Amino acid sequence: MLKGDRPGFELDRRLDKDSVPLMWLGLCELRVMDDRRWPWLILVPQRPRAVEIHDMTPLDQAMLTFETNLVSEGLKKATGCLKINTGALGNVVRQLHVHVVARSEGDPNWPGPVWGFGQREPYRREDMHRFAETIRKAL
Repeated sequence: MLKGDRPGFELDRRLDKDSVPLMWLGLCELRVMDDRRWPWLILVPQRPRAVEIHDMTPLDQAMLTFETNLVSEGLKKATGCLKINTGALGNVVRQLHVHVVARSEGDPNWPGPVWGFGQREPYRREDMHRFAETIRKAL
């Protein structure tokens, strides 16, 4: 079995369309949200049919917490942001995924939420590669 090839797991097509794979952690695939307005990462636990955190085993829940903290610390280190926003909303995309967003005063819609604000602004290819490399080094 290839890394990330989980039996029964299929990534929601909207997550696939709006984000780019960055790396595999233990439980989650780490993805970059393709919106250059904010440094924004998404963790996707590789568990079929997981919609809520409580749908996973206690061990997977602990692993998700560990990986979320790891990514949050790395994103804060890489960006020097004022605040990390973390959320597992799932109102539009039901598949369990956790957003980790770096926020700073003066960014688009500060201090309001990033969700539903304006139009997504995709990265230029070279900027996406640069951001991805920065995150890899921070982790």
